[in-house]
Amino acid sequence: MSKIAVLTDSCASIPETLLKELKIYMVAYYIHRGQEVLRDLVTIQREEFLRWLETAKALPTTASPGPGDYLQAYDKLVKEQGAKEILSIHMTSTGSGAYQAAKIAQSMAQEQMPDVRIEVIDTRNVSMCTGWMVIEAARAALAGVSLEPILARIKKMLPLTRMIQTADTLKYLYMGGRIGLAKSMLGTLLHIKPLIGMTDGVIVPLGQARSRSRAYQMMADMIVAAVGPLGKIKIAYTHAGASEEVEKIKALVEKQLICVETIVSELSPALAVHTGPGTAGLCYFPVED
Repeated sequence: MSKIAVLTDSCASIPETLLKELKIYMVAYYIHRGQEVLRDLVTIQREEFLRWLETAKALPTTASPGPGDYLQAYDKLVKEQGAKEILSIHMTSTGSGAYQAAKIAQSMAQEQMPDVRIEVIDTRNVSMCTGWMVIEAARAALAGVSLEPILARIKKMLPLTRMIQTADTLKYLYMGGRIGLAKSMLGTLLHIKPLIGMTDGVIVPLGQARSRSRAYQMMADMIVAAVGPLGKIKIAYTHAGASEEVEKIKALVEKQLICVETIVSELSPALAVHTGPGTAGLCYFPVED
């Protein structure tokens, strides 16, 4: 059986305990803060970054890893872990250059390591929606499942894995140029909590509420509408410095649905740049019996 390595980016925001447990290799995004060049979750951590972001007068910029970063990672997985096949799983190509950079690295690696198969996947999603696909792939690889069934599993998850999140403002998404189709909501948000999601890799508006509590109830209702009452799901509650808020969402969701697996995940600094502090939401997909 070929040994399969699984690689993703820091923006997947997978908890560190799972990265270690499932032997997932993480490549860090870049954050440019003035003259500083930081590596996401390597030279800058969540709590420190959010404290700074709350007082920032201008947003830092983020950049995906380059082809050289991915080529170096592929080489390390082959030499240190003996990988014969690599699954390289990335956030939406419409919002980041990670997928394109990984594809270039894939071509370079084919010349240097012709016996190694590398599959690069655009999840058309972000955060723990990407993270769930990585986690499911890594678990299957550790269980000895071969590459083709794992690829089929990820392909099946692509249209079913959904993100819903809310924040006090869309300012950070707007300033960072990641607003997508939710731009139409900007003018009405003085006292409104926006709900946004992602469709085919682009941020889209899902609705709006007059309060966070109402927004959280709407999140739960949206999942029920998608999977049915007492539907079975795997869910990750995601946030940026808002752990108390995700507990409120969790309580509402788990009244109406059967959560086969639950993860709480804090967004990486490179994502928090665009969402802003206080963001809370979820990423889920339905599971079969």
